[in-house]
Amino acid sequence: MKKLRFHIGLRTFKTAVAIVIAMVVVDLYGATGDKLLFAMLGAMAVMEPTFKASLIACVSQIAGTIFGALVGILLSFLPLGPMLSVGIGIIAIIVFYNGLHIRLSPSLPCFIMVMLCVSDSMNPVTYALGRSWDTAIGLIVGMAVNMLIFPYNNSRQIKDTIRGLDKDLIAFLEDVFDGDLILPDPEHMEGKLAGLQKQLGIFADQRFLLHPWRQKRELERLLACDRQAKDLVAHLAVLSRMEAPGRLSGENRRRLTACGATVKDTRELDSVMEIDVVTNYHVEEILTLRRALLEALKGC
Repeated sequence: MKKLRFHIGLRTFKTAVAIVIAMVVVDLYGATGDKLLFAMLGAMAVMEPTFKASLIACVSQIAGTIFGALVGILLSFLPLGPMLSVGIGIIAIIVFYNGLHIRLSPSLPCFIMVMLCVSDSMNPVTYALGRSWDTAIGLIVGMAVNMLIFPYNNSRQIKDTIRGLDKDLIAFLEDVFDGDLILPDPEHMEGKLAGLQKQLGIFADQRFLLHPWRQKRELERLLACDRQAKDLVAHLAVLSRMEAPGRLSGENRRRLTACGATVKDTRELDSVMEIDVVTNYHVEEILTLRRALLEALKGC
């Protein structure tokens, strides 16, 4: 049975701050339950880990609010009755979202449409404009808080992933030259590389307003590390596809040992065969790329 863990993360704290600020701003021009609700929803919607995801959420929230308002206004002017209008409106909104393959929940436009259809005391146009404005306030505040207060930065995770990839590399080469002639599968290394590329994609989608040039330089260095890691894994894949590993040259054996690897393959390179040439070429390239990768990582 898993233990319950309660942890207040930075994004949780930032969400609470954004909601409170948005509600305070809305309160300045006369807060009501609806105004506070839509400001809160807007502030929460944009609290994503990357700038790109936050921007998409911002545009989607505004578009959903406007779309729900338009459907509600149209239905409110038709002589259908509130319940029939609500049913038709919900079907129309969900079908529209599904037809355009919109992954976001249609709950917000449905909520606005229902409010417009069931209330006889409000002006539908005024209500729609007001809720769009309240949502926009929440979105603006949420974006500002998310980008200015400790913006999400996963560069440390990327560097840790690269260091972990280096440890796996040494273990892989030890497995290749452990003397049993059975070659390891590079699938684990390829999985680590895929994880690295995913983390790089997140970092590239960030926008650090206070340090944009620093982020650009760091991204260039990290992308260089990624290219070297790809080349490393490609050479490892070639080694793993060989029928059996060749014999190591004295230089490659020395370099491997200097990297902390335990080489149990004691075969001497007393003659040169094609398999030995291929093996030593890829090992030399791997070790050279590893050194360059670690040097690049120091500059990040």
